[in-house]
Amino acid sequence: MGIRIDKYLWAVRIYKTRSLATEACRNGHIAMNGMALKASHEVVEGEIYDIHIDQMHRQVQVKQLLGNRVGAKLVGDYLTDLTPQEEYDRIRIARQYSFERRDAHTGRPTKRDRREIEEFKYK
Repeated sequence: MGIRIDKYLWAVRIYKTRSLATEACRNGHIAMNGMALKASHEVVEGEIYDIHIDQMHRQVQVKQLLGNRVGAKLVGDYLTDLTPQEEYDRIRIARQYSFERRDAHTGRPTKRDRREIEEFKYK
């Protein structure tokens, strides 16, 4: 008997919890050859999975099976990340410009600062 895809994705630290991995499968975020996988899909060495996490599209290949969660340094022994560098760059840039940023330890904006920010944003 093999290992389930939800357990494997949790064990190699793609998802923080197994229930998040199961939900991702249920919502069609885990695919192989263009077809969505169920959480009960048995992992086979050499298979390539397409994983959608938030706005990122990752592609990983199974090197070796495992049943228990491993440390972050050991993930490379069980998984090959085939995600192109352009995808990581796109996400890094999107995060950089997608939300407001304030310098650390500057405190909350004053009422005057807030009004200036809103005027700048909405006019």
